Amino acid sequence: MSVGLKVLLVGGPMYDPLYERLPEFEKEHGVKVEAVVAPTHPDLNQRIEEEFGSGGAGYDLISTHTKYAPSQKRWLTPLDDDLSSPELEPFSGRPLELARIDGALYSVPRNLDVKLLLYRTDLMDDQPSSWEDLRETAARLRSTSPSEDLYGFVFPGKESGLFGHFFELHAMAGGEMFGDGGPPAPRMDDEAGRWALGLLLDLYQNAAPKETPGWHYDEVAACFREGRAAMSTDWPGGFYTYVDPEGSEVAGRFDVALYPEGSAGRRVYSSSHSFAIPTSVRDRPAAIELLRFLSSRESQAHEARLGTLPARGDALGDVRSEAEPGSLAERRWGLLQRAQEAALVPPKHPNYPAVEDAIWEGIRKVFLGSRGVEEALRETEARAGRAARGEL
Repeated sequence: MSVGLKVLLVGGPMYDPLYERLPEFEKEHGVKVEAVVAPTHPDLNQRIEEEFGSGGAGYDLISTHTKYAPSQKRWLTPLDDDLSSPELEPFSGRPLELARIDGALYSVPRNLDVKLLLYRTDLMDDQPSSWEDLRETAARLRSTSPSEDLYGFVFPGKESGLFGHFFELHAMAGGEMFGDGGPPAPRMDDEAGRWALGLLLDLYQNAAPKETPGWHYDEVAACFREGRAAMSTDWPGGFYTYVDPEGSEVAGRFDVALYPEGSAGRRVYSSSHSFAIPTSVRDRPAAIELLRFLSSRESQAHEARLGTLPARGDALGDVRSEAEPGSLAERRWGLLQRAQEAALVPPKHPNYPAVEDAIWEGIRKVFLGSRGVEEALRETEARAGRAARGEL
């Protein structure tokens, strides 16, 4: 008899709908599930660090992320002996590989995140053809109504959201931030870094809200949904919130597109959310059944119908077949497939989260006015290098 399961999950509009299926699992398996939902992924990471680090964690399953899992490996358990090859076969190769650490499977991928550009069709004739075009269009749209609450382009100004925009822009300008091996010491104090950070600063000063340095993904998405932005970017999972006329002012008035290309092509920041069984698990057989349930074809299709790009090919096939020919949904699935070809994945390393934090904290100082672009890049590269070596 199971003692019940306690789980720690990431929350937010992109993730919460899946948890509505938990009562179905409880009824089917006769197991009570107590769900603790962290409001954002930074909150989740902090909770994992504090509770597992202190020895006080009591969870049977947790949400994690393939870029953060290597730093949490000491608190996770391998899954290769729990899940058979036929069970894993429906998963796409890239997210499944991202979920492995040193060859062993430490989590099961929930999705594959790649972003698209969102733009208002009632304000723009077409998507921007280049990042320079995006910058000029965003500034023009903002300047036409400086006293009104309309912004040309909105983006996160802190945490992984800010890092991700800088990471992909740096790569699109020809930069290679991380090498192939060793600690993830970044190379960013270069011409690509100056272009990327200069572009973000220009967008902040001339097209975005002054509150940007305090915004995470959810605030950015809300701004676009409320009709206060002409352009934005977002992960697939929140798509349903934009097309719902009851909660979105832009339903029927926006479209999606691939990112503009930079001088070195198109690159899109990418990774996977996943589920893992931690070392604190009490009833492993029941926890594995919950893991199977949350990552099943039905669960991933449930999320995909709301917009998520699922890690399972069978779930993706189910939902793509339901899209009406010529619809926004059909076009979006095609764009997401193309965006995967430009995926830019951060390195797997235990020190990576500290490096990411050092980078976004350092480059945000430019928005806050305490550093210039060149000074911020120089200082941030040095500090992130120390973080990569575990010296912070």
